[in-house]
Amino acid sequence: MTIEASGPGTDQSSGTIECTMIKTEDAQLPPALQHRGPRLTERFPFLYPAAVELLRLRRRLQWSRWQIDWAGDRSEDDLPVRVKQHKSLLLRTLGDSEMWMQHNKVQNLRLVADRLDGIMIKPGEEFSFCRLVGKATRRKGYLDGMLLDNGEAKAGLGGGICQMANLLHWMILHSPLVVTERSEHSFDPFPDNGRVLPWGVGCAVYYNYVDLRFRNDTDVTFQLRTKVGERYLEGELRASGRVPYSYSVYAKDEHFTRQGDDWFRHNEIWRDLIDRTTGNRVGSELIKKNCALVKYVPQTPAVPS
Repeated sequence: MTIEASGPGTDQSSGTIECTMIKTEDAQLPPALQHRGPRLTERFPFLYPAAVELLRLRRRLQWSRWQIDWAGDRSEDDLPVRVKQHKSLLLRTLGDSEMWMQHNKVQNLRLVADRLDGIMIKPGEEFSFCRLVGKATRRKGYLDGMLLDNGEAKAGLGGGICQMANLLHWMILHSPLVVTERSEHSFDPFPDNGRVLPWGVGCAVYYNYVDLRFRNDTDVTFQLRTKVGERYLEGELRASGRVPYSYSVYAKDEHFTRQGDDWFRHNEIWRDLIDRTTGNRVGSELIKKNCALVKYVPQTPAVPS
């Protein structure tokens, strides 16, 4: 990421997202979306379980070889400095998804929150969602919640825990912690309905090879506090000492494009660095350029021919 000097800014991290449509010939799609075709496991579904186990074995081998100090210590006492606080609504209307899956998701999130609450990320340590949460099993109390499969909602064991990864990633973007692994969903499955965070900052997690990881390169210890409240999934990122910058994360260049029968959603995610002492914006960085296949027909202004 490149830091560029810039002038004062404002917090644009929430509010209504307005998207426009641009001409297809002006669009640039990533190579993976330009040449889409069915994956091997889509053509031969019986291969899917073996492919998953192979990927999990590869990740376990990587874990054994990586020279990483993994975060794992926990404290029930809050660190003194609150860096970022966020909460997300537990139950939302998402397209035609059945609400029972979302109610089961709440139980899954309770289990995940218990695993992550109080985790400390000390200087030089790296956080791994999959290592700390582990594999979702019925023996542990996980239920069938909503999973996304090729952009379609379906029931699956442990479904819905991506909401916790989304919340963590959003808080980490408002800190000096460095994201070392993050996978986003390849599809935009539902129209915006009460969206607060910018589209394109979410995460996909799937034990153990689709992970959310971040590293602490500072001399300050950070701490996660997570819980499931009455209506919201709640989180705090706390620190043992002062953090010199605050951060404003926002989307730019929101638009849809159409190619044939397919719609694609695009944007850029930016982050401003704000000096806590002066309140001045001292830099901006491009976090990510997003492009995803849309699974609904977007309602956008028409483009003049």
